[in-house]
Amino acid sequence: MPFAIFLLGLAVFAQGTSEFMLSGLVPDIARDLQVTVPAAGALTSAFAVGMVVGAPLMAGLGRRWSRRGALLGFLAVFVAVHVVGAVTHSFGVLLATRVVGALANAGFLAVALVTAVGMVGPEAKGRATSTLLAGITLACVVGVPAGALLGQVWGWRSAFWAVVVLSVPAVAAVARSVPGGAADATPPPLGGELRSLRGPRLLVTLLLGALVNGATFCTFTYLAPLATEVGGLGAAWVPGVLALFGAGSFVGVSVGGRLADRSPAAVVTVGGAALCAGWTALALGAGNPVLALGFVFLLGALSFGVGSTLISQVLYAAPDAPTLAGGFATAAFNVGAALGPWAGGAAIGAGFGYRSPVWVSAGLVASAFALTLAAPAAGAARAARAARAAQAGRAGRATRAGRAARTCRTTPL
Repeated sequence: MPFAIFLLGLAVFAQGTSEFMLSGLVPDIARDLQVTVPAAGALTSAFAVGMVVGAPLMAGLGRRWSRRGALLGFLAVFVAVHVVGAVTHSFGVLLATRVVGALANAGFLAVALVTAVGMVGPEAKGRATSTLLAGITLACVVGVPAGALLGQVWGWRSAFWAVVVLSVPAVAAVARSVPGGAADATPPPLGGELRSLRGPRLLVTLLLGALVNGATFCTFTYLAPLATEVGGLGAAWVPGVLALFGAGSFVGVSVGGRLADRSPAAVVTVGGAALCAGWTALALGAGNPVLALGFVFLLGALSFGVGSTLISQVLYAAPDAPTLAGGFATAAFNVGAALGPWAGGAAIGAGFGYRSPVWVSAGLVASAFALTLAAPAAGAARAARAARAAQAGRAGRATRAGRAARTCRTTPL
């Protein structure tokens, strides 16, 4: 695996820390800015919405620049908005910085995915994708708990300053390791790439990725109040709980990356069934701290193992869209990251308690698992209809040809 991919993973680590660290800071932000917990949780959804909109848009704009130039530009904007977020006392301004930061993050990740898979052979796309996404899981293991700890000791703003500090070496690493300028290949026409993104296999994979990731972040966003209010753990346990989920996600993305290129269907099918059962078990057993901690690790592994496999399959399913495939994969990943916290916050706001987001996660994965089982049958039905239409077309042409031949024989010259 080229060393440059690991350096790209460093930048993804810094950005992933920013994206997910609010899971441990939501209560503090709500108190400091005088908003409700669900409103503070919407900061995560706002970031995800920015990622959804920004991923294909920024990937399209990035076609005009060298990959190194695009990556450095996105990182510079990302750093600037975190400085603003760290000093503001307005919830509206903080919300705006999350959206702009998400646009920059989306552009960076979309270009980085394409850059990473372009550095390896076609048989190693899954490993390259998982290596890059390992930066996100390390953010869950180290960055997010560290952000929660900083928030407890020095306030939530210190976590934003920490992201700024983390991003500086990432900028230097990208500048030194990623080729740019004339080394970039000329991208194919934009219209051709967009047409190639309408295939049924790709659309189903994108939907599966959104549902699985929605389930992940539905619970992860509210993991701190789940652990303290339902599990009865003290606030000092929150960084450890977040780190446990992150450790599981790192294991999952590492194992999933090795399996994604060989047995992706098995990872998605078996992993989907296990995820559905796991979220249900956590919802039932969240009041037992020992049981809950075990499922937090397991569900982190399953969620990111299945999720990273689906992202790599998007790149496999869109070979004719080398610059936009990463953007659409990023968008699908973050459709779930927007849907999940919103659905979990709605369930909490409706009075169902902090256990309710876990039930929502179970429902989202059950929907994805049902789609996984139904998709092959639907594909076979489409193929059968296409075959019947083609056969009917051939029969129609043969009939018309026969009529024409009879007309020629019976028409006098």
